[in-house]
Order: sequence, then C-alpha cells, then structure tokens
Amino acid sequence: MHVVATAGHVDHGKSTLVRSLTGIEPDRWVEERRRGLTIDLGFAWTALPSGRELAFVDVPGHERFLGNMLAGLGPVPVVCFVIAADEGWSAQSDDHRDAVAALGIEHGLIVITKADRAPDRVDAVRDQARRNLAGTGLADAPVVAVSAVTGAGLDELRTGLDAVLDDLPEPDQKARVRIWIDRAFSIVGAGTVVTGTVPAGTVRVGDELELLGARGARRVTVRGLQRHGVAEEAVGPVSRLAVNLRGVAVEEIHRGDALLTPGQWPATGVVDVRVSRADDDAVLPEWLTVHAGTVAVPARVRPFGDDHARLTLARALPLAAGDPLVLRDPGAKRIVGGARVLDADPPTLRRRGDGGRRASALAGRGTEGDLLAEVARRGAVRRERLDDLGFGDEVPDGVRVAGAWWIHDAALDGWQARLRGAVADLHARDPLAAGLSLGAAREALELPDPALLSTVLDGAGLESDGGRLALPGHRTDLGPAESGVAEIERRLARTPFAAPEADDLAALRLGPRELAAAERAGRLLRVADGVVLAPHAPALAMRELAALSQPFTVSQARQALGTSRRVAVPLLELLDGRGWTRRIDAGRREVAR
Repeated sequence: MHVVATAGHVDHGKSTLVRSLTGIEPDRWVEERRRGLTIDLGFAWTALPSGRELAFVDVPGHERFLGNMLAGLGPVPVVCFVIAADEGWSAQSDDHRDAVAALGIEHGLIVITKADRAPDRVDAVRDQARRNLAGTGLADAPVVAVSAVTGAGLDELRTGLDAVLDDLPEPDQKARVRIWIDRAFSIVGAGTVVTGTVPAGTVRVGDELELLGARGARRVTVRGLQRHGVAEEAVGPVSRLAVNLRGVAVEEIHRGDALLTPGQWPATGVVDVRVSRADDDAVLPEWLTVHAGTVAVPARVRPFGDDHARLTLARALPLAAGDPLVLRDPGAKRIVGGARVLDADPPTLRRRGDGGRRASALAGRGTEGDLLAEVARRGAVRRERLDDLGFGDEVPDGVRVAGAWWIHDAALDGWQARLRGAVADLHARDPLAAGLSLGAAREALELPDPALLSTVLDGAGLESDGGRLALPGHRTDLGPAESGVAEIERRLARTPFAAPEADDLAALRLGPRELAAAERAGRLLRVADGVVLAPHAPALAMRELAALSQPFTVSQARQALGTSRRVAVPLLELLDGRGWTRRIDAGRREVAR
C-alpha cells in the first residue's frame, strides 16, 4: 500500500487528474463541485499496473487554503507536482514547491496536465519546472505530460508511479504508531470515525491508542478499521485508513490531533531545529505558524544564528528528532522555510551566553540528532526515553549501558570521583567511622536511579565491607581512644580471658563506638556487648578446651580459662558459631573433631 499527494497551483487539474486515474471524485463537498475548486483535502484510491494499491490525497491549490494543503502534504512521502501546460508555472506553484522543499519530500513525479490544450508548450513548461524545482527533492523527478480529456499519458503516468514507488524505503511495520488526523466525523450506528495516513507501525482492531489534542491526551479504543471502504482487522504502512473509535465524541477531535502508541510519544512544547529558508533573504518573524503532519500551531522563534532556532509551540506535539516542519508567516501568508527537529527535549537556557553555546552544540548535529550529545547532556538516560525522542539503538563510543540506562562516560567518571571524595571526607572528619554507608552514597550522588550505584562502584576504587565503603588500605585511626585500647591490649596480654568490666571501659573512655572502631582495626574482638578480648582469644581458648575431658560443661570451661561466666558463655557461643565446638545437650559441649 502506498499514498501519494498532489501539489500545484489552483485550477491546474489536480482533482481531474485524480478522478481520471481512480474513477473516484475526490472533491467531497457540494460547494467544491459547484465551484470547481478544491477547498479541503480529497481522497481516492486505485491499483497500478503492478497490482500495488495506491491512495491519493488531493490538496487545494488556492492560496486561501494553504493550511489545508500543508495538512495534506505533511504526512505523505510521495508527491505528484502538477503544472498545467496552458498556464505554466504560477503563483501557488511557488508555495507548493516551498512546502515540498520544507518537508524534505524526495520522491515523486512532475505531471504536466492539460497537454491537449497547449501541446506546443509542454517542453517549455518542463523546462520551467526543472528550473523552479532545482534544489528540492524533485529536482530530477520524472516528467509526464497527460490529458485527462483524451487520456493521453495516463498509462505512462501509472507506470511512472510504479517506478517511483519501487525506490521507496520499506516502512517499519513494527514501529510505534503516529497517525495525524485529517478528518473526524460521525456515522450512524458506528459513532466517531477519524481518517489519516499510517506511515509506520500497524493498527489493529481492539488496540488501545492515545489521542493527543489541544486539550491533552486520553485513551481510546479502536472499534473498527477500514481501508479503501473495506473492513480490516489490521492496517499497516503506508496506508490511508478510517478508524472507528470508542471512548470519544466526534466534537472532541479536530484536524491536527494525533493517534499514538500509548506511552511512546512524549509531547513536547519546545524543539530545537535546523532551519532551511525558502530564499536566502527570508527573515524568520518572531511569531510564525508551524505545520507538522496535519497540525498547525503558533510558535515563538528564538534564532541561534542563521541556521538554527528554538521553537516554543503554543501546544505540545508528539515530535521526535528528524521530523520535518513547515514554517509559515501568518501575516504575509507565505512559507518562509522549513525545519528539521534536532532535539525534541532541549535543555533550558538560563545563563548569559547559553544561546551561543547552544548554537555551537547544534551545528555539528545531523538531522537524526546527536545521540552521544543527548546522553552527555543528561549524564544518564533510559533507553526507552531515547526511543521516544526518535534516536537509534546503536550505542555510541563514550556511553556505557547499565540495564535500562545509558550512561555517559564523563558522568560516570564524575560520580566515581565524587564518591571517592565523600569517602575520603568521612575518613578525615570521623576517623572512627566504619565507612560511608550505601544509603549515604546514593544520597550524596543524587543518582537518577538508586540501582545505578552498583555501576558507579564498579571501578570506583573503593573497598566495601558490611555495606560500608572505604578507601583501599584504610585503617581506622583510633585518635583519642588509642591510649585506652593500648591499655586493654596490655591487660589482655597478661590475662587473655579477663575481659575488662564496664567500669574499666568507662574509665578508659571506651564506649561502643570506640570499641567497634578498635575491632575494625583488628585490635580487639567484641565477643558480646561490653565484653572484649584480644583477636586471638578464640584460638587460645581452643587450646585449653581441647585439653579437657570431653564433653565439658560451662563451669569446667570457665575454670580452665580462668574467667567469669560473663565471659565464658558468649565466648563458647562464638566458638559454636564458628563450628569449633558443638553442643551435645543443654549443659554440655565438645570440641569439634
């Protein structure tokens, strides 16, 4: 399936050409047929010699209906540019050429109509077309002369359309859906129906879609589908289709609204663009009308030099990097140029000189956007967010993938440096601290996702023990507690199992915090709250216990170690935990063999 739009000056025979090719009257309104003037968009379809199905979007040529014309051209990849042989290139031919150039349309034909009226002018009009379309995507388009009255050239035109369609890239049937709505109406017994073009993706009966309009977004359900008047269960690209919607009244839908795959098209009200002017002297006004798809919205322009600008739109639109826009001066009623979206989620500009810096950043970007710059600006961004903005999936150099996140190398280096700094500051500020907790690390870094901490720790050059982070080789400095710990060490060297009493520890100013620091430093072993021994005390105890008759009681162990029950009980429990001793019953233990 393919879709082609017409373009050209009013009364140059666009609608007559479509009618001759399809047998369908594209002018839907009685007023259009009475006046012989296309006012709004018309639609028709046919089959080409190859068997391809082809739909036409017939656009008005009169300058008063320029907005309607742009709504017809916006979503369509192929154009038949129509010029009448008896009149040649005319005023609105310029407007339509500028629209084709602004939209970046590169596929189509030049059709010289009414060849029967002025056969001797066909060559001259062909030359006119070549001159005026130079510099556009239709510069080298095939030229076909036809007569709707005699039928001359129509077969050649059909063959030419087939050849043009051969060169079109294959659309992605699995892509996210964005249908710019061009009509909305109600049918008795069916309800709300909208029409549009599906450029990519597939729509199915029963699908839930997001309807985005001037009043925001809402969910709707596809009740039914038609293509060329025939009911379908699914419609893929590139197709004209009618969608019967459930969950919305026809009065709530307008041309320019969009049907979208839910959650995959974030709406944006600000875009940075690369501008192409209709002529070198064209000046972008401060306010203009931006045409995207079938929508037209006012926008304020902030230029970034000659080739780039920021557009602040009057309403949010589902735009992505690479999308073409048409820029129209509503006062002069003319197209002043086109634009390509480079960034659909640009940074806020607050400081003096931000505009110049932004211009430099945009200058090196391709029309598909700069993926590396996008990741670098955010530091870390979810892959799905990049998909929403229209970026590809190839990971550029300088980006690390961590699950659903893409992280810029410089951001990762910065996080790791800040983390090392936070740990070093803690060591200097609080020598007794065990290290920086993981929670404090996340808080210090303000990571966009706490799960990213594991990625930051990988290669950060820190040691982790018990959920605490420390610099490599860091030994706790006991500071004022040094003298007290040294005194306990001297006492335990003389009597290994005579753990100091609470009063002794208090007199030496050794509280729980100081004792914990001493244990981390390998100076003492906390057997229980308030009970400390030398680190080698368990091994010394095992020598004495192994010499006892097995099994032994707590009382026998206490006597062998020369200590109190206050020390013996927790020490034996520690040995049990290590598997060096084991309980036989409530009162007896033995050394494990």
